[in-house]
Amino acid sequence: MPNNPIPPSASNPADAFTRLLTVLDTLRTQCPWDKKQTMETLRHLTIEETYELSDAILDGDLDEIKKELGDLMMHLVFYARIASETNDFNITDVLNGVCDKLVNRHPHIYGDIEVENEEDVKRNWEQIKLKEGNKSVLAGVPSSLPALVKAARIQEKARGVGFDWEDKNQVWEKVEEELQEFKTEFNVADNMAIDLEKAESEFGDVLFSLINYARFININPENALEKTNKKFIKRFQYLETKAKENGKSLADMTLSEMDIYWNEAKKI
Repeated sequence: MPNNPIPPSASNPADAFTRLLTVLDTLRTQCPWDKKQTMETLRHLTIEETYELSDAILDGDLDEIKKELGDLMMHLVFYARIASETNDFNITDVLNGVCDKLVNRHPHIYGDIEVENEEDVKRNWEQIKLKEGNKSVLAGVPSSLPALVKAARIQEKARGVGFDWEDKNQVWEKVEEELQEFKTEFNVADNMAIDLEKAESEFGDVLFSLINYARFININPENALEKTNKKFIKRFQYLETKAKENGKSLADMTLSEMDIYWNEAKKI
């Protein structure tokens, strides 16, 4: 017999959430590992779980998405449980807080504001955040975000208050301008010494303009690059496998020999 009765599976969201709270409360008070955790020790695990969810989404693996959502939900409840022990806040405060925020930032649903499209909604959202005390439109962009994601979020935030290009042709012209400036000043073909600090800055401008253009044609740059990463990994691993099957080492193969397997991988 177990030391504690196992809470039965639930048939509705409210009971399922209560089941999670019950299980976590039991673990927090009785499991040696769970008892020792703090918000700081959980932080890196939460980041890892978030990336695992991201991978599952990009892979289109719904079973894995469901599992990772559960893991993240558990983490969120865990943070609230820890905070409740010092009477700072509890899960009820967390849930009421986010509901209040959603109601306040959707006056076109819960108030008398009228909107015509998604852009109006985003614009209202940013204006309401400023009224709530945010000193800058960009204040809501976490400083620790990966640079690619941060650039996209910065641009979206600026667009929310009308600071944006008028059409995508202007944005592409900016991309071409930045590319040409970079190529002209840092063309490695002439073997001239390069100011790496300045080159890095200019290359950042190229990436920022490309991310901006991606936004205008509704491409998520982070998703796009990660999908390309995954594609490259699969093709390169195919190359490694085929080389091994033929008793060869990549280090001893010519680029032309490797291209044969690479092109095979592209056709799969």
